[in-house]
Amino acid sequence: MNLESPKVTLNKSAEEAFIFLNDVKNFEKLMPDNISKFEVLGDDKFLFALKGMPEIVLEKKSQSTNPYKIVLGAAGGKIDFSLIGHIHEIETNKSEVQLQFEGDFNPMMAMMIKGPITKFIETLVTNLPEAMSA
Repeated sequence: MNLESPKVTLNKSAEEAFIFLNDVKNFEKLMPDNISKFEVLGDDKFLFALKGMPEIVLEKKSQSTNPYKIVLGAAGGKIDFSLIGHIHEIETNKSEVQLQFEGDFNPMMAMMIKGPITKFIETLVTNLPEAMSA
């Protein structure tokens, strides 16, 4: 399953967007309102839970490329997936970010989680401009 968020434009350079997303603590600022738990587990790992959903641990992966791509993946658990931030420099101090969710799920599971995951990544990327200007 491959899902993509809308693209958002930031009044920040690609380098600034990468630095922000590379700091796992900043993901707390991007989370939706229905977050029930957020905990930083190290420099490259965090745990979060949304109300009514199981806890998920994400960790930075080595495929990240400064300043154009940040890759987070599931750390353990029953499902393997990646959350990829694509950062594109539009001009000096202006960049565009899009989130991509990749996971290999059976058709039934994919059908059940497609809506919530799509809404989740849209919320993360929509909250990015405000979180970076705070």
